[in-house]
Amino acid sequence: MALRIGVDIGGTNLRVGVVDDLKVIYEDRCHANFADLCKKNPPDIAWKKIIAVTAEFLNNVLTHYPEAESIGIGFPGFINPYNGYVAQSPNLPGLQDVNLAGDLSALIKRPVLVENDALAAAYGEYQLMRIPSSEGLIYIGLGTGVGGGLIQASKPFVGENGFAMEVGHLITNPNGRLCGCGNHGCLEQYASATGISKTYALLSGNYLSTQQIAERASKGDANAMEAYEVAAKALAQSLAHILKVLDVKRVVIGGGVSQAWSLMDANFHQQFNADLIPVLRGRVQIDISNSGDKAGVVGAALLSAFKN
Repeated sequence: MALRIGVDIGGTNLRVGVVDDLKVIYEDRCHANFADLCKKNPPDIAWKKIIAVTAEFLNNVLTHYPEAESIGIGFPGFINPYNGYVAQSPNLPGLQDVNLAGDLSALIKRPVLVENDALAAAYGEYQLMRIPSSEGLIYIGLGTGVGGGLIQASKPFVGENGFAMEVGHLITNPNGRLCGCGNHGCLEQYASATGISKTYALLSGNYLSTQQIAERASKGDANAMEAYEVAAKALAQSLAHILKVLDVKRVVIGGGVSQAWSLMDANFHQQFNADLIPVLRGRVQIDISNSGDKAGVVGAALLSAFKN
């Protein structure tokens, strides 16, 4: 099989992998806090750094695997499917209409294909789970933000403008917290890692990481438990509404926050069943991703072949 390179760029982490069919035969990763970089620097400076760090990682991989036939990038934001530009990235503030495909290609001397990171992860999960083409998949990624992807008939659904399944920007709390997209009360302001930290800070006066909050919740900290309850209920309500429109029977929830699913499970299912229309109750299979963090890399790599 042809070797393909997949890149998963997030708000806090960067992952690069070489994929042979569905197997990641080489991977490298680093903690690259691009979200913080964008908050502290002018957009042009932040963008040059993001491109430089990503190019350095890719060039290292290409040194070892020059025969790789294609490169796919999963990036958090609204991706124009026609030119690879990032129209906006709510969790990487300041970036607007930046030429990810072109700028990166200029440094690594290879063409790249750019896709939304959650859609890449959705496609990776779909392939890794070997779901038959007659079935669809909704993927929701709970990370720095909340992303979503829809796969139908083995193909990713991007929408006419390329911005489909931006589930993190469904408004769950009208007039709620200001979101990076410009609206108020979006799902990712409550169900993402950032959102959980914000909720805990409002309740306790302390801003902690989700890992720290999860540890406190597991020990019975009431504020920490409530932060995860808020996240679970917001996610459940949004997913119930999505399913009323799309009627897909398989949902996969992934991302770093999903690692603490035991803190969300009971509240999620209680709210989900309450908000789902009765005819759909019992017909939706919800799985927590067991692919680790490989789905995004695999999906990006495979999509580079799919669209090549």
